[in-house]
Amino acid sequence: MKDILDISVVVPVYGCAETLYELVNRLDECFRQHSLEYEVILVDDRSRDNAWDVIKHLSCENKKVKGIRFSNNFGQHYAISAGLEAVNGNWCVVMDCDLQDPPEEIIKLYNKAQEGFDIVMAKRDVRKGSIFEKITSLLFHAVFNLLTDMKVDNRLASFGICSNKVVKNIIRYREKDRAFGYLTLLVGFARAEIVVRHAQRGSGKTSYNFSSRMHLALSHILSHSNKPLMLVIQLGFFLSSIGVMYGIWLIMRYLVWGQQIE
Repeated sequence: MKDILDISVVVPVYGCAETLYELVNRLDECFRQHSLEYEVILVDDRSRDNAWDVIKHLSCENKKVKGIRFSNNFGQHYAISAGLEAVNGNWCVVMDCDLQDPPEEIIKLYNKAQEGFDIVMAKRDVRKGSIFEKITSLLFHAVFNLLTDMKVDNRLASFGICSNKVVKNIIRYREKDRAFGYLTLLVGFARAEIVVRHAQRGSGKTSYNFSSRMHLALSHILSHSNKPLMLVIQLGFFLSSIGVMYGIWLIMRYLVWGQQIE
């Protein structure tokens, strides 16, 4: 047994109790094949199913599995933040719990990181999911890139690996609206992106409806850019200027031409 863990895996959990056994088994098999010491941190975002019971059972069966449970549903990215604060590995992987991020692809990320990168993010080869998910993702990233100085590929997600020093810098961000993928862009460090396989959802369905996606998109845009505020100010100034010029025109009509203002 190594004294220092090679990899910590942080998994936010919501509505995917059925996939957790397979997820942990595939992670264990993957890391054992490559002789990597690891831990899995499952963060229950107060899932409505029996996810916490499953997490407790898994942690009893496998001492490498740890569980964190929120007192309320705070959201995926808060769950990721909580997991990042508990990691002990030299490297940290963030992935979803629904098996759309295949555990076997972690080795690709890890091997790429060994080439001298502190951050390696996964780029989906072909995004799986519903038409709704694909369209809203395209629209969000188009608007996000337009209104911010960050150019983000819509094939990128939260699935990625980063060094322990990156984790320490990411958890220093205490903003209310935070997203792991965007924070990896903000902290700097040597970064790479590689194409990985994207699988079908193992069970359940996305917890994001149209309203929550719109709220999340607006929050991320406003927390990463002041361009929307500047556009509103410029629009307000433009409309005010039109009002002032129209007022001057009405005064001139009255003073010069004697036309009554109605």
